[in-house]
Amino acid sequence: MKSSSKIIMLAAATAVVSSAITAYAMKQVLFPAEEAQSFNELFAGSAQAQGQVTRVSQLPANTSDFTKAAESTINGVVSIKSYATPRGYSRQQQGGGFFDDPFFEYFFGSPGGGRRSQPQQEQPKQQPLGLGSGVIISSDGYIVTNNHVIDEAERLEVTLNDNRTFDATVVGSDPTTDLALIKIDTKDLPVIPMGDSEALKVGEWVLAVGNPFGFTSTVTAGIVSAKGRSIGSGGHGRMNIESYIQTDAAVNSGNSGGALVNLAGELIGINTAIYSQTGSYAGYSFAIPTSIVKKIVSDLKQFGTVQRAVLGVSISELTNEIAKEHGITAVTKGVYVGEISDRSSAKEAGLQKNDVIISINDIPTDNVAQLQEQVAKYRPGDKIKVTYVRDNKTNSVNVQLRNLQGTTQVTKAADIMDLGCAFKKVDESTLRQLGLSNGVQVAGLSKGRFHDAGVKEGFIITSINNSRISTPEDAEKMYKAIMKGNGDEKVMILRGVYPTGKRGIYAVDLSGTE
Repeated sequence: MKSSSKIIMLAAATAVVSSAITAYAMKQVLFPAEEAQSFNELFAGSAQAQGQVTRVSQLPANTSDFTKAAESTINGVVSIKSYATPRGYSRQQQGGGFFDDPFFEYFFGSPGGGRRSQPQQEQPKQQPLGLGSGVIISSDGYIVTNNHVIDEAERLEVTLNDNRTFDATVVGSDPTTDLALIKIDTKDLPVIPMGDSEALKVGEWVLAVGNPFGFTSTVTAGIVSAKGRSIGSGGHGRMNIESYIQTDAAVNSGNSGGALVNLAGELIGINTAIYSQTGSYAGYSFAIPTSIVKKIVSDLKQFGTVQRAVLGVSISELTNEIAKEHGITAVTKGVYVGEISDRSSAKEAGLQKNDVIISINDIPTDNVAQLQEQVAKYRPGDKIKVTYVRDNKTNSVNVQLRNLQGTTQVTKAADIMDLGCAFKKVDESTLRQLGLSNGVQVAGLSKGRFHDAGVKEGFIITSINNSRISTPEDAEKMYKAIMKGNGDEKVMILRGVYPTGKRGIYAVDLSGTE
């Protein structure tokens, strides 16, 4: 044993003995012999003792016993490894992908421990891209995780707690909430039941279950520090809906996509992020509440994409400055409406600029995050009750929600087949003849987005949205990147040349799909 360890243990032992002596001395001074029994009863938890002091060991087990919740959930959390070819890996590190973003690099893991990829070989093999966690939500293999865990992966490998391994397919993903749904081909899996995150209380004990640093089946404990928390990660362009459960349960690299559960063993959140200036756990972690998870997962499973409803308002939190400027005295908390969009749900329902929204379906919306959480639970076409303050008077109105396109129609999942064409490699002789160094050719043109935009058969695309296109895979990746964007206006700007030498520029409208 090291001397330092001996010193620490000795100090601890000395402290225990000293405490015991001190307690005994205090008992003799404060409690004469005839009162000794009262002292013992008081600190032994006697129901008749004044003050009703109870020993911890006599408290209900579910207030401090984490074993049942841990045992019932560790088998429902899986490890997820992602793989990609060196070319894709190098591209992400050098081309502004998520590995350039410390916020996501920390949770996703840096391939090779942060080492740069080796020079590209003629036939590159898939290499480990990252490591995360996932939660089994159905016995037939559906697993929910974070979008940043599976983003850009060419292959996903899922390892269960019993060490069985499966390849997984992506059912759908949603960068806006950083959630994804994947599936493995098996059955009779252990499932973590969904709990109600809205019933969660600040101060309640919770457990974080995941695979930090590759250590499987790791459980950490903490309390709920806050609800409806936003940490501003939307600035990274990846998550715009933030209403996190904040806890002090330790979460580290590899925990992303893991479970946050209550002491009943129910899933109440998906662990997603930490707030840290160093990249290491600094005391707080954040989870996406199941109030959002349930809706997103249901949409991805049923439609392949999220049916996102919007109010159609520009909002901010009510501050003292805004309240003073507009004479708002009836409330001190709420969401201030700065602008109303045309053809929006809010405008149709009669909401106005300077209104303060204080609740959705009688659930308080004290801040923007809480309002986003409530609206994110619904689909276009659903009706909600919006309670707001106008001219210091409280009003309520029923609002039928719409999508980003201003309709209530179902949005279908993005499919490259919607373009109505295929892409093929251009032979070297054609490229030399046209003086091109890169490009892919449009083939098999039929009715679809390209045809509607005026693109003709044989057009050679050299760039899409100013990004160089050299292979059919490049074109497909650009299409997926555009469709994953957060904006409601999705457009492909094609630049290229026909085999005759005629140049062309086309704008392909991709709106209406996600």
